[in-house]
Amino acid sequence: MTPSIKQLRYICAVAEHRHFSRAAESCFVTQSTLSAAIQELESQLGVVIFERSKKTVLITPLGDRLLDQARLILGDVEDFVSLAKIHNEVLAGEIRLGVIPTIGPFLLPHLLKDLRKNYTKLKLYLKEDLSSQLYQQLRQGQLDLVILALPYALPEMETISLFKDEFLLCLSPGHQLEKSKQIKQAQLKGESLLLLEEGHCLRDHALEACKLEKTESDLIYQGTSLHTLVQMVANGLGVTLLPAMSVDADVLGDTKLQLRHFSGENVSREIGMAWRKSDPRREEYLLLADFIKQNSSAAKSIVK
Repeated sequence: MTPSIKQLRYICAVAEHRHFSRAAESCFVTQSTLSAAIQELESQLGVVIFERSKKTVLITPLGDRLLDQARLILGDVEDFVSLAKIHNEVLAGEIRLGVIPTIGPFLLPHLLKDLRKNYTKLKLYLKEDLSSQLYQQLRQGQLDLVILALPYALPEMETISLFKDEFLLCLSPGHQLEKSKQIKQAQLKGESLLLLEEGHCLRDHALEACKLEKTESDLIYQGTSLHTLVQMVANGLGVTLLPAMSVDADVLGDTKLQLRHFSGENVSREIGMAWRKSDPRREEYLLLADFIKQNSSAAKSIVK
């Protein structure tokens, strides 16, 4: 007997949450319904996908392989549904957009206002998460598009560059680097550098852009947001790197912090958009990418 789409969604939900009750909630069914459907699937296939105990849910080696296939199938199903919903109008209907935390709050507010004005029938549903989670949701068909910082490994996805986002050095008044009108990358060696915690791609992109190894600076603090890093700098705990789009969106607030450009080679990250290669709405996504390039203040080199 062929597995149902619901059964595939259920096993993917359990794999994501590692908890049957939370997986059931995410699928809007009771735990007994979800558990029965998964047990039926395992019985039909003659396999064990999950090892169950009172405290943990483990995925078997074969279960891992089956889940990979299930995610691909669900992605194809979403593409199938999207194709059926496409109308003659461009940028109409629903688009589920994922964005990372170091881009979303700074890029989207003004952009969404312009989009609503120009494409009145477009409904954007937003999800903010780390790059790794957004990629998995895109792969599984839970998202249509993601906006994130490149380079980032995105197998089976098509990507397009939107714009460069310059990194600026943020330091407190009186810091020894304040006298420098422009900063050389080598000047950061040995500095107390405040960065986001592991999992945020901005961390790795910042180190790469400044050509720093993790051992060449004193990473004394790992923050969860750019606003937190700004406050740490304001309290004299070190320096940090801020994307230009966040500065334009007033991430510094009423602090008296100083900003410095880097000299020589451009120190920046690349902002890009990605979608599944199989998605039939490719032309619409390209149109949306062009709209972002033309209408986003971040794409116009905002920090002078």
